[in-house]
Amino acid sequence: AHLHSGTGAATVRAGSRERGVTLIELMIVVGIVGILAAIAYPAYTNSVMKSKRGAAKACLSEYSQFMERFYTTNLRYDEDSAGDAVALPSLECATDLSASYTFALDSNALSATTYTVTAAPQGAQASHDTACGTLGMTESGARTASGSGTHCW
Repeated sequence: AHLHSGTGAATVRAGSRERGVTLIELMIVVGIVGILAAIAYPAYTNSVMKSKRGAAKACLSEYSQFMERFYTTNLRYDEDSAGDAVALPSLECATDLSASYTFALDSNALSATTYTVTAAPQGAQASHDTACGTLGMTESGARTASGSGTHCW
C-alpha cells in the first residue's frame, strides 16, 4: 500500500481574499428601497382613503334605509307619532368609521317630507379626501359631495 501525501482541497491560494458587500453597494440598495417606498406610500394612502370613503357611502345607505323605515312607521321624517324628534341610531358601521367620519342628520334639510344624512370626514381622512369632502344622501336618493370631485360617488 502506497500512501500519498498532498496538500488537499483545503489549501488557500496566496493573494486571494473573500469578497463581501461594500458600503457603496449597501447604500445603493438602501437608496433604491427609499425611492420605491416614496412611490408606493402615496398610492397606499390613496387606496386607504378610497376604501374608507366606500365604507362611509355604504353606511350612509344604511342610515337612509333607517330614515325610510322611520317614515313608513310615522309618515314623516322629522318626528315620530308621539312628537319626539328623530335621532339616528348608533350603527356598527358608524362606530367602525368613527375615527374617519362623523354621521349626522342635516338639521337644515330635515322636515316632515325631507332629510339629508351626511358623512363628514375628520382627521387624516379630512386632510387626504379634500376633493370629495362631506358626503350626503337625501330622501330622493340624491347623492351629494361638498367638494368638487366628480368621482366621489
